[in-house]
Amino acid sequence: MAFQQLIVTSGSTQTSQAERRSANYKPTIWSYDFVKSLRSEYKEEIYARQAHKMKDEVKCLISGVMDPLAKLELIDIIQRLGLKYQFEAEIKKAIEVIYKDTNNTWLVDNLHATAIWFRLLRQHGYDVPQDVFKRFRDETGNFRASLSEDVEGLLHLYEASFLGFEGENIIEEAKTFTTEHLKNIIGDISPTLARKVAHALDMPLHWRFARLEARWFIDSYAQEQNMNPTLIQLAKFDYNMVQSIHRKEVRKLASWWVEMGLDKMSFTRDRLVEHYFWSMGILFEPEYGPFRYMGTKVICFVTVIDDIYDVYGSLEELELFTDFVYRWDVSEIHKLPCNIKTCLLAMYNTSNEIGYWTLKERGFNIIPYLSKAWADLCKAYLKEAKWYHGGYKPTLEEYLANAVVSIAGPLVLLCCYFLTTDKITEEALNYIDKLPSIIRCSSMLARLTNDLGTSSDELARGDNPKSIQCYINETGASEAMAREYIKSLIDETWKTLNEDMLKRYPFSEPFLSAIPNTGRISQCFYQHGDGHGVPDTWTRDHLISLLVNPIPFKEW
Repeated sequence: MAFQQLIVTSGSTQTSQAERRSANYKPTIWSYDFVKSLRSEYKEEIYARQAHKMKDEVKCLISGVMDPLAKLELIDIIQRLGLKYQFEAEIKKAIEVIYKDTNNTWLVDNLHATAIWFRLLRQHGYDVPQDVFKRFRDETGNFRASLSEDVEGLLHLYEASFLGFEGENIIEEAKTFTTEHLKNIIGDISPTLARKVAHALDMPLHWRFARLEARWFIDSYAQEQNMNPTLIQLAKFDYNMVQSIHRKEVRKLASWWVEMGLDKMSFTRDRLVEHYFWSMGILFEPEYGPFRYMGTKVICFVTVIDDIYDVYGSLEELELFTDFVYRWDVSEIHKLPCNIKTCLLAMYNTSNEIGYWTLKERGFNIIPYLSKAWADLCKAYLKEAKWYHGGYKPTLEEYLANAVVSIAGPLVLLCCYFLTTDKITEEALNYIDKLPSIIRCSSMLARLTNDLGTSSDELARGDNPKSIQCYINETGASEAMAREYIKSLIDETWKTLNEDMLKRYPFSEPFLSAIPNTGRISQCFYQHGDGHGVPDTWTRDHLISLLVNPIPFKEW
């Protein structure tokens, strides 16, 4: 039964259809019949025996005796192939052994070794010092010019520099030094090495969505002269197996979306598949299907409600909508026009269904926390709507204080916590609700990268100014200067988040990894423009790679 058939059609229509603004969003690029038809031959039960044998071989490799640099290079390859989740325990043990080894003579005067040691240890939660790079500077304190001849070393130092903390000047100097030199030498090195350098300069590894990086790196590593055939074969199998799981999930979501009738809401962005991509970017591993399935539904409603507040609804309707969400009460929903009423009731019912699942599976009533998160989001949306309708131009500080909530990061991350955690605690929920630095930074990354990709389009149609326009209004800077400033804020936010990731919290994995992944998937969407509002570009290509095309490989 289509969802609209359940809705009472009487009630107010304060703003006629003809009077409403339109953002002229592009229709979905996906046929839902096609999405619902996605199948895969790569099912775990068919390939389990072969995969198990290969996994055992890789476990022996990780646990085997080899020099520390070779071990770190092996771990780096495994992680970039998308296999980290398969060998968490073995990798953790190997990294710990290397960290505790005080005989670090193998690092001396080896830029490549020092950089990969620094990057992987920080990535795995060890606060290793930036001072290890002092030995690569000359008597004036600058990085030695001769280092430019070590392209592999430069590349590893470049990647390591993105795990720096605020105030770490050596790391910041390393980033500037390596970026400049890599750009200068890219035309003078082998095509294979040039491809690696171009990939890194396009976006550093630390900022990349792991699943897309795996797809790129599988092809890249397969061309290496000393590649490990077992690793390549396992990576291809694993990619296709995980893809089959993702296909099953998105098929089910497409059926839900169409059955609800929400694909017919022409005033909002129909982005079901892209929203699944978003949840996949936060946690792609097979065991987190409940989050991807229910989290995608939440993200769908975030976009619908955002479009209601940004463009479609009148201020009177938005105030009513906010009040109903704040009270978590739809008894007076008849006061809203049909389209808005449909969306509110769909969100309300779906959220309660998620609450029921959590109570049944986790034994915890999440509704008070979930309803508050929705209310906080709608209040943030309403503030932006009042700015627009009142012609008010917020300062950048005002805008960002509200924007870390209006980007919906806190809501989505809250859902990620309770949908992936076996034992939900009030301590963790209350901590997340206070928007600590680690949550705030993740949301800020999503907000700022979104603004860089969408602000010009949104300004053209008369929406609230975003961070770029706020900075221009305050300083009189050009748009180009404002964009550079916002990019610098992204860089600084990552530094804070890097340091936050090393602290202790009332939650652990997988939620801890999901926090920076939220920033990473946003950077993936908005790196070259609005990959969400206008998805028929690189977003489409990413989704074809992730959901449609498996990697071909030889059978055993």
